[in-house]
Amino acid sequence: MNQQFELFEIANPCIGLCKSNKKGYCFGCLRSRPERQLWLSMTNEQRREVLRLVSGRRQRIEQMKQRKGEQLGFDFEDTGEAGKLF
Repeated sequence: MNQQFELFEIANPCIGLCKSNKKGYCFGCLRSRPERQLWLSMTNEQRREVLRLVSGRRQRIEQMKQRKGEQLGFDFEDTGEAGKLF
């Protein structure tokens, strides 16, 4: 793999919403407990890997939200027949 010179340090993805779920993942930045604790000692390559994992977690969460909405089958924007009654 080619070495790339880093001009800037990779920023900490923390958004200040530091609350974890029961598995230890932060609701704000979606990092695991060890990923949060070890961030400052990680190399830029390790940090990029964490950010890649976070991106995947974010995509899975969005997919789950979308599927959950499809399973409910409700469109709250469409008043349909109920709107005509009131």
